Amino acid sequence: MTALTIGLPKIYAAEGAKCVPPTNDFIIGTWHVTHSSLPLWKGKRNVNITYKLLPEDSGVQKIDDLVQYQAVNSDKVKSVHGVDTPTPGNPGAWDWRGKGWLMIASSHWECLGFGHTDDGNCWIVTYFAKTLFTPAGIDIYSRNKEGLPKEIVDKILETLKGLGVGDITELANGAFQIPQN
Repeated sequence: MTALTIGLPKIYAAEGAKCVPPTNDFIIGTWHVTHSSLPLWKGKRNVNITYKLLPEDSGVQKIDDLVQYQAVNSDKVKSVHGVDTPTPGNPGAWDWRGKGWLMIASSHWECLGFGHTDDGNCWIVTYFAKTLFTPAGIDIYSRNKEGLPKEIVDKILETLKGLGVGDITELANGAFQIPQN
């Protein structure tokens, strides 16, 4: 496993370790959200996010952001679509704006850490700031639908708790597994 380098979230940290942000090439593609502290994912399954690069706009590289999921007891696939714009002065952080009827919705998210396992699976830990509609939260993404080995998930959560940021510790303590099938 790659060394676990989880940094303090930029919205909290005036000083201290920060996550070296992943490249856009690392982020682009489909990720399976296997663990979260966000209540909106309770009762959901097969949560995944697909990121695609959009054409540069005035030198800014935006990312198309498509979230898909199912209720635990339903075969219907629901989606939330938006655009991520890099947060100025905060590498590894993005500001999301919904598309269509969700255009009024926005949020801020950032990478807390990322890496890969010995078998080539990749992972990202993201932090989402509180919005009008959702509390703050963390997600663990995996390229593989099967997710990460329990030992790695446990290490990620323990590392988050070890940052010494009370809110992040609370979110890590509240993380739960999201069914993928």
